[in-house]
Amino acid sequence: MRRKKTSGPRLWLSAFALFATLASWSQVTSSTAEIKSPDLNLILQRLEDLQHQDPAQARPYEVIREYKVLRGYNPKPTSEVMAQINFVPPDTKTYKIIQAKGDSRGERMVRELLDRETDSAKKVHSDEISRTNYDFVFLRRENFGVVPEYVLGILPKRKDKYLLRGQIWVDASTFRIRRLQGVPAKSPSFWIPTIHITMQFAQLNGMWVPVSFDAIATIRFLGEYTLAGLNIPSSESPSTVPK
Repeated sequence: MRRKKTSGPRLWLSAFALFATLASWSQVTSSTAEIKSPDLNLILQRLEDLQHQDPAQARPYEVIREYKVLRGYNPKPTSEVMAQINFVPPDTKTYKIIQAKGDSRGERMVRELLDRETDSAKKVHSDEISRTNYDFVFLRRENFGVVPEYVLGILPKRKDKYLLRGQIWVDASTFRIRRLQGVPAKSPSFWIPTIHITMQFAQLNGMWVPVSFDAIATIRFLGEYTLAGLNIPSSESPSTVPK
């Protein structure tokens, strides 16, 4: 019995059907991916709303922050500084150094950064993480432990030493910023021409505030320094002021 040959047109139609099926599947997959992609405008709207509603903008608070300053790759701190930071609504933030030991240049670096932080409070909304001051780009998803996060690129709309060019990590369930990392859009000062800043945020007495502050800075004529700042419970702060 002779095998019946398949005609050319049938082969062509079969190939066309397979191609159409694959194309259709590709479109469904693409559509599904688009549906699962986060809505950047929604993320930003929720983030901005929460910032404006945060009690930290309307409630006074006080934190004690301990700083350790290291030079180059030396793991031993050259300076240790403790500062008390106070905020009085709507825009008054002050600080005082309550303990300092080691190289006085470390204290000077801490003062420079605290001056930046307290001055920034007076700007009210001019340096907030919002579409008024930044352009945003969705970069990726990450997990902070078991907490899913959106990682967004932040691009300042103007050269301002209080604005950072870098990234933020936004909690995917609460839409609060858990981490901020970047460099100032403008050199912060003659003394510190370049600095890379990382800040971690968490809840404190119902308010969302910075709880740690790390920086790698180039100090003019002195080289690279690393600074690590961490909020500590008030009960652990010194009862006397040595200086």
